Amino acid sequence: MALETWLIKVKTALSHTLDNPKTLLRRKPSFSSSKPKRVAVLAFEVAGVMSKLLHLWQSLSDANVVRLRNDAVPIEGVHKLISNDESFLLSLVVAEFADSLRLVADSVTRLSQRCHDPSLRSFHRVFTEFANSGLDPHAWTLTTSKEIESRHRKLERYVTLTATLHREMDELSLLENALRKTLHNNNEQPCSYQKIHDLQQKIFWQRQEVKSLKERSLWNKGFDGVVSLLVRFVFTVLARIKVVFGVGHSSVPSLSRSLSASATVYPSDQSQQPTSSFPFVSGPLKRSKLGEENEGFESGFFESNCKVLKPGPSTLGGSALALHYSNLIIVMEKMIKSPPLVGVDARDDLYGMLPSSIRSRLRSRLRGVGFSACDDPMLAGEWRDALGRILGWLSPLAHNMIKWQSERSYEQQNFVQKTNVLLLQTLFFANKDKTEAAITELLVGLNYVWRFEREMTAKALFECSKFNGLLSLHKSS
Repeated sequence: MALETWLIKVKTALSHTLDNPKTLLRRKPSFSSSKPKRVAVLAFEVAGVMSKLLHLWQSLSDANVVRLRNDAVPIEGVHKLISNDESFLLSLVVAEFADSLRLVADSVTRLSQRCHDPSLRSFHRVFTEFANSGLDPHAWTLTTSKEIESRHRKLERYVTLTATLHREMDELSLLENALRKTLHNNNEQPCSYQKIHDLQQKIFWQRQEVKSLKERSLWNKGFDGVVSLLVRFVFTVLARIKVVFGVGHSSVPSLSRSLSASATVYPSDQSQQPTSSFPFVSGPLKRSKLGEENEGFESGFFESNCKVLKPGPSTLGGSALALHYSNLIIVMEKMIKSPPLVGVDARDDLYGMLPSSIRSRLRSRLRGVGFSACDDPMLAGEWRDALGRILGWLSPLAHNMIKWQSERSYEQQNFVQKTNVLLLQTLFFANKDKTEAAITELLVGLNYVWRFEREMTAKALFECSKFNGLLSLHKSS
């Protein structure tokens, strides 16, 4: 009787399930969603995004903002070659921070498309609205220092652990390759069992270490949780940019500058620079006249800042010469420091690096200069002082250009501690005519000092050989 009752219950349950196939359809997604998606191999890409986000946040710290105000914006080379309009210079800084954040946000957008949460999948749209209007419907912006510090520590920990995991996985791969190679060689030339055993033991413990790191790092974390952490910090960084600089949009002034040419073989006095205190604004940036007339940048926060970062045709960046001129200046800097060590071949190589525009300037400056350099040693001293002054403000921009470029190369994107070099501190926005005038001045001075050193060396050698000849003649007589 009990068996019949049990069979009736089973039959009734099966009949109910078959009569309602939607029940099975509802249960299938429930079963699949019980296993949340993990970050897995994308952990290294995610850690790279986190690293860039942390660096951007650090660049916006109070200490770095003060350094920016006191050291980056008012430096002499920037005022001489780019602009002395501090409102415009500040707009370049804001635009670069905004563009760096835009690139990070693009990476987060790609990652968000893998999320289960629909609000996270709509990150790009919500973030764009937040950038343009300040609306934050999901309250993703972190508002208290305690929240920010907590998530900052979590990001740092994930980056550190994932970077360590990357190294340990590389080490495991090396050990496994070494074991395969040893076993292969063992077939041809038998080796000790102990060596194979030691490698197997190392591989065992290395696998345990990798497994432990996967559990603690981004590898084994849920995708939605990790992307949510990124999303909230991206919103917070954008809010920080707007608070620090007090802007939602920035103007797009012209880069055109007048050129004051240097015209003589004597060293030009370029030591003067505009002096003005830079009050770091807490309110909105002043709009230039061009900005007041052109309200096109109201189309969006990131669109307007992209326009600011686009170099004009009169700049080295617009002419695609910034990197080449930076290398040229660094080569000249080394030669100027040690003129006697500059050989004829090195001098010819330097001339080969010059574009036609600088060659033309140089020929016009040196035309008719045929006097002996050693006739006027005081002029050589004046040239050394002038070269030192020019390099004092020109060389830092050239070195910063190389550093800025190398930091953004493909090989250096992940897990790299970056410096705080801004595009403003490089030759990217430098006026082409002014830069070429300064380079020509260096070449003229280097030519004079180089000739002076060679003539003085030749004169000393001649006097020495003459003295030795007289001495040998005296001894023979």
